[in-house]
This record gives sequence, structure tokens and C-alpha cells, in this order.
Amino acid sequence: MRNIGILIFENIELLDFVGPFEVFSVANELNGLKLCNTFTISETNEPIKSVNGLKIIPDYSVKNCPEIDVLVIPGGIGTKKLLDNKELLDWIYHKYKKSEITFSICSGARILGKLGLLDSKEFITHHEVIDDVLEIAPKSIINNGKRFIDNGKIMTSAGITAGIDLSLYIIEKLYSKTHMIDIINYMEYGDWNKIEK
Repeated sequence: MRNIGILIFENIELLDFVGPFEVFSVANELNGLKLCNTFTISETNEPIKSVNGLKIIPDYSVKNCPEIDVLVIPGGIGTKKLLDNKELLDWIYHKYKKSEITFSICSGARILGKLGLLDSKEFITHHEVIDDVLEIAPKSIINNGKRFIDNGKIMTSAGITAGIDLSLYIIEKLYSKTHMIDIINYMEYGDWNKIEK
């Protein structure tokens, strides 16, 4: 079973983390499979508020979370403040080094850019954040025609709902296309009833 750790923080974009949380959690609900242990992590154990004010209680803090196989870095206006948080950036980089995959959703690409993880790599992010990421990471390469981009250990997705697409892709990559399709059908996501196994 892989540990899927989702970083949450003040002013996070809600669907950026709830969409992937649903995908990886559903992987455990289907056919009694236990593929993913999905949990949230924040800098402290205190509740955080999303962009639209919903309060979320993290499962762990950065000081007591389990090891992470897949690290998810969502977006939201709160990513701007994280750029100046050296302690948290160091924690993210340390977890990235030990992870199998680290991926950003939407403006979470700012964080990857700040850490130098997008240098000489193609990336995608929310269309309103592209210039910001290019300023933070001038050696990165924007590929504006993609929903998500797989650079191996580092992946990025476009805005908000694209995090669901990338999470489904990761399920297929780590497990199988059948697992991915089962999740799509369960969630009735997109053209779920037109997909053939």
C-alpha cells in the first residue's frame, strides 16, 4: 500500500486537494483493494481554511506524518505565502527526495518552481499563474497545451479540476488502466459511461 500525502495550508483551493483525495481514497473502496493510504498534512495540527472559508482539520502535521510515497501539492492563493516559508519548503524538498512521485495541482507549481524542481522541465499550471511560475522558475518550460505533464518523479497539472485527471493517470501508472476506469465509473467522472475497459 502506498502512502499518499496531501499538503494543505491556509487559502488552499478546495477542489485542488479534495479531487485527488477522492480519487486515491476510492481506490480503496473498490473490490476491497487497499492500494492507497490517503491523508492530509499541514504545518501544524491546527485547522486551516480554504480559499472559500471551509475549515479542514489535517490528519498530521509535518512533524508527525508517516513516510510519503506520493506527495501532492495543491494550489490556491496560499501558495504565495508558502514561497517565503523556508522551513516548510525544506520539508517539501526532503519529502520529494524520498517520494516515488511528487505532483502539483494548479498554482502548486509555484512551490515546485521555487524549489528548482521545474528547471529544464516542461510544466503546466493554471492559465492565470503561468507568468508567475516562469518568473519564479525562469529555466522551466511552459507547455500550455496539456492537461497535465509527467516528468517522471515530478508531475504538474493545469488548473483545479485537472488535479483529478492527473490523479487518475497516476492510478493507471502505478496500478492499472482497469483500476483507473473502475474509479472513473464509480465517480461518474467525465464520459464515464463511454469508456471501454
